[in-house]
Amino acid sequence: MKSARVSIFLIVIFILFSSTIAFSQPCTTLGQTPSTAFPVCGTTTFTQNVVPICSTNNLFVPGCSGAGTADYENKNPFFYKFTCYVSGTLGFTITPLAANEDYDWQLYDITGRSPNDIFTVNSLVVTGNWSGSYGPTGASSSGVNYIQCASDPAANNPTFAIMPSITAGREYLLMVSHFTNTQSGYTLAFGGGTAVITDPKLPNMSEAKVDCEGKVITLKLNKQIRCSSLTANGSEFSLSPAVATVISATTSVCTGGFDFTEVSITLNTPLPNGTFDLVINKGSDNNTLLDICGLTIPENQKISFNYAAPLPILADSIGKITCTPDSIRIYYPKKIQCSSISPSGTDFSITGSTPVTITSASGNCINDLTDYVLLKFSSPIFTKGNYTLSIRPGIDGSPIFDACGQPILPQTLMFTTADTVNANYTYTQKLGCQRDTLSFSHNGQHDVTSWNWTFNNGSSITTQNHTIIFSATSTNDIKLIVSNGTCSDTATSQIIFDNEVKANFTMPSIICPEDKLEVLNNSIGQVDQWKWTFDVIASSNLKDPLPVQFPTLNREAYYTVKLVATNTNLNCSDSAKVTLTVLDHCLIAVPTAFTPNNDGRNDYFRPHNALKADDYEFKVYNRWGQLVFQTNNWQDKWDGKINGNLQGSGVFVWMLRYIHRDTKKEVFEKGTVTLIR
Repeated sequence: MKSARVSIFLIVIFILFSSTIAFSQPCTTLGQTPSTAFPVCGTTTFTQNVVPICSTNNLFVPGCSGAGTADYENKNPFFYKFTCYVSGTLGFTITPLAANEDYDWQLYDITGRSPNDIFTVNSLVVTGNWSGSYGPTGASSSGVNYIQCASDPAANNPTFAIMPSITAGREYLLMVSHFTNTQSGYTLAFGGGTAVITDPKLPNMSEAKVDCEGKVITLKLNKQIRCSSLTANGSEFSLSPAVATVISATTSVCTGGFDFTEVSITLNTPLPNGTFDLVINKGSDNNTLLDICGLTIPENQKISFNYAAPLPILADSIGKITCTPDSIRIYYPKKIQCSSISPSGTDFSITGSTPVTITSASGNCINDLTDYVLLKFSSPIFTKGNYTLSIRPGIDGSPIFDACGQPILPQTLMFTTADTVNANYTYTQKLGCQRDTLSFSHNGQHDVTSWNWTFNNGSSITTQNHTIIFSATSTNDIKLIVSNGTCSDTATSQIIFDNEVKANFTMPSIICPEDKLEVLNNSIGQVDQWKWTFDVIASSNLKDPLPVQFPTLNREAYYTVKLVATNTNLNCSDSAKVTLTVLDHCLIAVPTAFTPNNDGRNDYFRPHNALKADDYEFKVYNRWGQLVFQTNNWQDKWDGKINGNLQGSGVFVWMLRYIHRDTKKEVFEKGTVTLIR
């Protein structure tokens, strides 16, 4: 049983074992917690003959647990950690050493996480199998593509999951557990997939440093090394020249882990000043140092280091000065003891172009050591200037010491500050009828050396000045970033142009002879002069002219209405014109006959001059009552065809319905029309 929500059979088992579970021992054996997981070599078969009885936090199992609930017991586990070096599929097999046992497992991606996050971050689960069926389990090409939940051993549920895909550079954690308190152990072997989880890098010494007293050498390795391959007396190491003897080798992690990357090597006597080689040999355990896969660091490999007895030190440098600095960092060749730094900063003073008051001194302290001394000012420095930092350690009665206990010596250091900058720019404009030319300029003051213009998010322009053309009707976004190498500033603006002249107006295209023509001016741009001509009938210089009455001629007439819009300052003009039809009359009448013979006369049938017929509906029927034409547009005409087929001569019935625009009265008429061929 693994889940709190299982069959009645499993619940009974749970009750029987509940007292044991409730008082089960915490996991203290190496490998039984995520943080002490076994490091994996992909070519190694792990054999766990003894699995201590214990339990830790419950686990969440996707597809099996309740929503977000960790309800699967993590009992009698062992954990295995590994890194993927070549992406691919991961295959492995867990084989019980007894036929009537089953083991459960779950794989996690713990890249960049604490291993213990598996208990709280459900998304770390990659795959797993919690089947209650006996026999081997693991990940194979024939496995199921889901996590098998807890089950009755007799159910014969699948014990293998499909091999998951893992990614190069990511770290993984495999948990293997057994629910019962009696077990014979298991073997774990990796293989069958395409991923590589064996580090191809050969083990080597990478760096050696000696402490202040010259008695302890800190050796860093290029990869994880087995704790079991290191002897406590440091027999794997020797010095050349042999001015001292190694008496011990210790790590800070091997008491609670399997591997290390750093070892402290203690000598029997301090080193004299000079250059030395740390040599690796076969120790009393008959090997040098072994990586996780048993590969050795080559015998007689050497790594050089220097030792010089500590002396009082001077500062190396002042860190990079930022824009408007409110602090500076002072770097030293060795770490500084934080406890020896006066918090008030009285060991330091600054003189220069403007007054500077130091308010505090501190560091990035870890274990009472810092990489630098940070001096804070009472206010930022805004202007360009030259300054002198005076270091007077101990003037307040409290000297400053480095990590080796050596005092910091008095000295002076120079630094400069940059002026703040302003990105505000100016521009001149030359407006045109269709295009406007703008010339942008920055004054370059305060030592500005770089300019970055963008116009309407286009390509960057890096000159101090730039000329560009915009449309005379446009909205333009301008951005300038300037810098003097230390300080930068940004200015933005939006420039809108509407000086392009575009003449435009709307009006009815057809009117009745008794009605006046009204026009609506829709022109755009900075227009200051208007000229309307209503053919030979009238003219106007108003923006919105008065309605115009056209003469009654008792015949249909055609006129041209024209508008010229002008911007006199720019000497820009544009014109628009529309043709107007004035009907001979607006008496709505329906003809009694038409001749659709394409001779250009009387070829179509419709009510005449129905301009003022609102809610217009016109229908034509043949003598059998079939609808042959219908429209709601008074200008639509019937061409004497039905479905594209010419109709012969004959009589047709029409019906006309509309509301007269002037009288607002509804009109219904019907009659007949003769189609003549």
